[in-house]
Amino acid sequence: MAIPPLSEQELIQQYGPHLNYEPPGGWLAEHEPDRLVKTHCCFCGVQCGIQLKVHNEKVVGFEPWEDFPVNQGKLCPKGVKRYLQNNHPDRLLHPLIRTDNGFREADWDDALSLVVEHIQRIQATYGKDAFAVLSGASVTNEKAYLMGKFARVALQTANIDYNGRLCMVSAGAANKMAFGIDRVANPWSDIPLTQLVLVTGSNIGECFPILTDYLWRARDNGAKFIAIDPRMTPIARTADLFLPVRPGRDSALMNGILHVLIEHDWIDHDFIDAHTKGFESVQKAVAEYTPQMTAEISGVPAASIVRAAEMWAEAEKSMLLHARGIEHHTKGVENVLSCINLVLATGRIGQPGCGYGTITGQGNGQGGREHGQRCNQLPGGRDIENPQHREEIARTWKVNESELPHVGLTAVELMDAVNAGQIKGLLSLSFNPLVSLPDTKLTRAALEKLEFYAAIDPFMSETAHYADVVLAGSLQEEDEGTVTNGEGRVVRIRRAVPPPGNARADWEIIVDIAHRLGKELLFPYAEPEDLFRELCRASAGGPVDYAGLNYTKIEQHNGVFWPCPSREHPGTPRLFEGGEFAHPDGKAQFHPVTYRPPDEDVDATYPIIMTSGRVVSQYLSGTQTRRIGPLVDQYPGPQIELHPRLAEQHDIQSGDMVCVESRRSSVTLPALVVRTIRPDTIFIPYHWPGEQAANRVTNRALDPISKIPEFKVCAVRLRKVKAGV
Repeated sequence: MAIPPLSEQELIQQYGPHLNYEPPGGWLAEHEPDRLVKTHCCFCGVQCGIQLKVHNEKVVGFEPWEDFPVNQGKLCPKGVKRYLQNNHPDRLLHPLIRTDNGFREADWDDALSLVVEHIQRIQATYGKDAFAVLSGASVTNEKAYLMGKFARVALQTANIDYNGRLCMVSAGAANKMAFGIDRVANPWSDIPLTQLVLVTGSNIGECFPILTDYLWRARDNGAKFIAIDPRMTPIARTADLFLPVRPGRDSALMNGILHVLIEHDWIDHDFIDAHTKGFESVQKAVAEYTPQMTAEISGVPAASIVRAAEMWAEAEKSMLLHARGIEHHTKGVENVLSCINLVLATGRIGQPGCGYGTITGQGNGQGGREHGQRCNQLPGGRDIENPQHREEIARTWKVNESELPHVGLTAVELMDAVNAGQIKGLLSLSFNPLVSLPDTKLTRAALEKLEFYAAIDPFMSETAHYADVVLAGSLQEEDEGTVTNGEGRVVRIRRAVPPPGNARADWEIIVDIAHRLGKELLFPYAEPEDLFRELCRASAGGPVDYAGLNYTKIEQHNGVFWPCPSREHPGTPRLFEGGEFAHPDGKAQFHPVTYRPPDEDVDATYPIIMTSGRVVSQYLSGTQTRRIGPLVDQYPGPQIELHPRLAEQHDIQSGDMVCVESRRSSVTLPALVVRTIRPDTIFIPYHWPGEQAANRVTNRALDPISKIPEFKVCAVRLRKVKAGV
């Protein structure tokens, strides 16, 4: 018998708590949408296709976009509810200027005049580099390009960096060192073609849920699956082999697996000889990493290390995927290189179903690090200290090469420079460092010390509360542009609705400031496509070549993979086919790695390892997702995951309030006792601010190459504060 549908009133009664932020005309609406707009999810690097429903110039819902090949209509919880942020009551509708009595609404002329006045004052008093810029990796390619040019041409400051410094830079540095290019080697469609998938340091089931479909298809085709993680994450529970590595010991574990492969001669000598160099140094470096020695360092049983090598060798095709779990370390670059060494030694790259890749965390984590908003980079992935690269970009920008600043400070270093009195002013776009940077106390001190701070954001983030001027910016659905997803596919972002109230598109705000600084002729943009055309010209011939792209081509093909050097070129879904790499000699480069401990290891005073990460319903610093009612209901606040053995030692049960103390500060949160984590490790998600912030206790130490902080390891101790109710 058919079940009658619930009435609207019954739906409200049953699901009322989940409809807190349902905009007028949502999924209970009586009206059909005026139009459907094909675009992409604003969250992780999978960049799922989605159709946004628009009614009366408001986003009121979504429809699946089944023709888009990456997700074929499927969406994770964040994608399903993303549209609910669009009409949230917290949305900034006007510029705000700080007064003695808080913020007041302002018109754009007053707000931007104040920004320009303080930029000019600070730079005239302290020098060009005393004013800095922080940008984001969730912005479009056009805005990433614009921010880099704005900093170096309009402000002429060296100090620009972005929040991808907290995300992908270890992988990017290692990829360039090994392959000569920074991009995942394979499209996601290669995953179902493989016979073995090794995933290390990636909670795919919660952080990239749609990619699990590719793993399931591989499993359906008979593939095996190895998971390496300190926690038995949802995806790890389905693994054929689970290696519960002790946080911070990843390179030792990969060296141990490679040791077994070399010992049994399960390597590809022909590939090594023809397409690589430096293998002998790696062979020598891993010689001491016997299964027994590796087990002592990594906490993974010796038999499991041997079995991992056997499974890798038995498969004719294999893929290795990783994410932040191995990158957020003071040796993140070394961890990634140890993974690449394993792939190269067995020739598992450059073929269908056979390759390597890093899974991009932020919405435009790939494109956001390609077009010049990093402190050491110019557009097209160029090196800011390379004379030829500087000349190429100077010609495109119509400035003298000598006028271009040189390398500046990274994100964490930039905040430290504020505390040291070297940087006096800051402009930020889509970056919430008070939540996302380690050691919150130092970040707060820096924000308080700035002489002037302007923030561009669609919501009043925790960091924006410290600003002198808050400029009401745009959400992704309120602008045109492109992003580059985690597999290197450039896709189109389409404007569904205009920014509400008196808010403006981010790029318009930046261009307006540049004009007010007297740079009108160098920023002649009337629409985002103008920026994209210049971006493509600027990238031509560079390591990251978009020269053959335009909006029409991208739309016609549901995205195009770079490199795409000409209009006739179809794009490059799979790199390194035929064994040709991006170094001048065409060969991949091995790099020997010797294990070294974390910057801060456990001791008698702080005997427990803390690690951090994401949960399925939240994203980054939570500025967006913590304003979406159903996502908040799914995971309302952070909890401390700990093993029953550790909980028993401290007389802790689920729900008890527990204080976690490090050498920097403490955080008190409810406990969640689980069997899916190592007994010597606790886990805290990092999406919450203030007293709930995991980054109150994390370590600010940096990788010497990538300058990424060591989010994934710090030493702590536990103390039960109050029994649960």
